[in-house]
Amino acid sequence: MFDVVIRGGTVLDGTGGPARRADVGVSAGRIAAVDVLARAQAVTEIDATGRYVMPGFIDAHVHGDAAFFDPDAQEAALRQGVTTFVLGQDGVSYAPASAETLRFVTRYFAPVNGTHPGLDGAVSVAELLDGYDRRTALNTAYLLPHGTIRHSAMGTARRAPDAAELAAMRAQVERGLSEGAAGLSTGLEYVPGSYAGGDEIAALCEPVGAAGLPYVTHMRGYEADAARALAEVLEIARAGRVAPHVSHLHGPGDALARLVGDARAEGVDLTFDSYPYLRGCSTLTLVALPPWLPLADLDAALDALADPAVRARLERDWFPRRADVWPRITLSHVPAADLRWAEGMTLPDAAERAGRGLGAFCCDLLVATRLEAGCVFAQPPSAVEESVRTLLRHPAQMAGSDAVYQGGHPHPRGWGAFARLLGRYVRELGDWTWEEAAAHLAGRAAARFRLADRGRVEAGHAADLVVLDPGTVTDRATYERPRVPAEGVEHVLVNGVPVLTGGVLDPAARPGRALRPR
Repeated sequence: MFDVVIRGGTVLDGTGGPARRADVGVSAGRIAAVDVLARAQAVTEIDATGRYVMPGFIDAHVHGDAAFFDPDAQEAALRQGVTTFVLGQDGVSYAPASAETLRFVTRYFAPVNGTHPGLDGAVSVAELLDGYDRRTALNTAYLLPHGTIRHSAMGTARRAPDAAELAAMRAQVERGLSEGAAGLSTGLEYVPGSYAGGDEIAALCEPVGAAGLPYVTHMRGYEADAARALAEVLEIARAGRVAPHVSHLHGPGDALARLVGDARAEGVDLTFDSYPYLRGCSTLTLVALPPWLPLADLDAALDALADPAVRARLERDWFPRRADVWPRITLSHVPAADLRWAEGMTLPDAAERAGRGLGAFCCDLLVATRLEAGCVFAQPPSAVEESVRTLLRHPAQMAGSDAVYQGGHPHPRGWGAFARLLGRYVRELGDWTWEEAAAHLAGRAAARFRLADRGRVEAGHAADLVVLDPGTVTDRATYERPRVPAEGVEHVLVNGVPVLTGGVLDPAARPGRALRPR
């Protein structure tokens, strides 16, 4: 007698090994058998005839730190077969943080992470993870955010740490690891992480590497700067004796694939995640403003943007250098009542409707939203689909949506990245076999973050399982209509509990666990 039996499906086990016809029996939240179970009985039976049974997908890079509690975000993930979020990305999240740091990171990264509904005052990694446990249908793993740790130790100081400050940061890393963090992340294009040098990061990576966990980084540049940025990642990894993982890697595909391959051939355990789109998403401040503005002091930055002298300098020295960028920006999140109409419009079109110049309108909007505006932006012309495909085929790749759920017109990747990988890049283009897809979407991330009982359809593993129709699974979200759920994923179990049945989400199901490395 099982709690659940999934009958008649083709099992893709997450290792990349060959598909096989088997039933899957689930008991007490775990996979009890993967075999022909013709005589088995179960409380719940799922007919998987003509379907693939795969391990629950692990989103290796997602900004669900607050959106995790939003039923729409949960449905967006589960309708794609995603059962686990890896949070704490880009060096900015909620723990470990002093009360002052929590206020800073909440406000600074609100366009990306949103606002956590349950935090107030200082918060530890253990407290944050406990707040995720059994609260929704999704599992979570959490990376220690370097920028948050740095702010707690040094505030917004734009310098190297002194010995006491570095020791304080390292102590926070060690404590966070002991409380269940799955690695360390940096955001080297965001403040205050961008103020850190490689020596500082390498010192903080040492306990991470000793724990067998990865250093995960939003590098100090992509596209034209990607080779130089990757060289810094490798230097940090060697000095810190840690396995590096690059977030949301994109073109130039051939050159980067060679560099990753060379590093791995030299013995560096380098991996990366990527998503199947040619546009990114971030804060408007990152895309539109120069680094000489005091962006780590949000009130000072607001005062500067309201200063006619600063605006004149921007118009003279900075905005003309962004002429090629403006047309590539679409406003995704504009939390100001008088300007919400601009969501979904390109920045030039919105400025024209407002009757303002591009630079003036951008400053007006940032002031009106208190720097909380978000945007979707097209990558440079060098970013092409062949780069996406080249990187997908690399043996070091795993899937991450880089989902941002804020705003009325977000990037569609939160609603479609995993389904798009299956529908377009597996079924239509054949960049992966279905067996390989199970490894890219689940098995590799489980191994990278030491989620030892996830990512596999194997007896003894946690019963995070996906039943999907290989002929119909696809994304439906577009840049014009980004919040449309995917289709083709029919059943999802999380820790043995059916949370999606016949494509319908059970809003009362809360079996998701806060996962700690094992």
